[in-house]
Amino acid sequence: MTDKQTAETSARTMRAVGYSANLPVDDENSLVVRDVPAPTLEAHDLLVEVHAVSVNPVDVKQRAGASAHGFRVLGYDAAGVVVGTGNAVTLFEKGDHVYYAGALNRPGSNAQFQAVDERIVGRKPASLSFADAAALPLTTLTAYEALFHKLHLDETSEGVLLIVGAAGGVGSIMIQLAKVKAPGIRVIATASRPETIAWVTELGADAVVDHHGDLAANVHAVAPDGVDWIFTAASERPGSVAAYVKISKPFGQIVAIDDPHHLDVVSLKGKALSWHWEFMFARSMHRSADMIEQHRILSEVAELVDEGRVRSTATQRFSPIDPVQLRRAHRVVESGRAIGKVVVFDD
Repeated sequence: MTDKQTAETSARTMRAVGYSANLPVDDENSLVVRDVPAPTLEAHDLLVEVHAVSVNPVDVKQRAGASAHGFRVLGYDAAGVVVGTGNAVTLFEKGDHVYYAGALNRPGSNAQFQAVDERIVGRKPASLSFADAAALPLTTLTAYEALFHKLHLDETSEGVLLIVGAAGGVGSIMIQLAKVKAPGIRVIATASRPETIAWVTELGADAVVDHHGDLAANVHAVAPDGVDWIFTAASERPGSVAAYVKISKPFGQIVAIDDPHHLDVVSLKGKALSWHWEFMFARSMHRSADMIEQHRILSEVAELVDEGRVRSTATQRFSPIDPVQLRRAHRVVESGRAIGKVVVFDD
């Protein structure tokens, strides 16, 4: 984008939905619409006209407890159309349809326009609507990095993978990626309701166990020898880590995405277990040298979608992108009973 174009963009305003105070989701002021300055682009930025977003647990947590610093625009998933480019952009051009998860330290996607670094953006799957594409980026990046960068699974891998909370956003795409890219592994999903059991089975889980009650006993009932790998978003629950140790085979690996207040890592030593953290925002937050890996991941998954090997995980769709519908989506995610992903889109 030229200096003149940048100046014109920064002089404009746009509509955005955000928060200025930490309020319960049922308070009509918990999310409000305001006119804010349109983004000014950095060298590697795309200016995206946002057509659809999805709501993730990070949105809910920040709305409820993170400082707004005056007014904060949330949103960490989006699909839209490139309408401007920074002067160092090489991967995209105006008119391209894209999807991405954005960055924690930049304004979010719940706005008419968003500036996002091209290196964390992928081509939108051509076979998906903007709404169905917006369901995928954050959870896809999380699942992909956990499976293939942390656990190092590939087409030669053999063993058993346990996905705790598999009906959620990350679990829903993780089941699919594991079955497509590491077909030799057996996937055990945890779910506790008839509708979530049906969902994870439909996505390809080889077995389903209840994560309520005695998780170790439930897993051993279908995998008597234990599991090789565990993915969890629930390590903060009392007794969870002890159960993971009990069901893990020696030299097993665990990857977590949640924020436990206390983690007894010493308990892992007896079986020489490895514990990994997955945080898909790390690359964008620290401008890592391999930021472009997220562009590669999203582009690869777009191909898998267009080949019919991976499907969108969108299950609920609200419209338009306004405070009422975003509060509605936040309420679903906040309930802890969401299946797959909740998306909000403009017609």
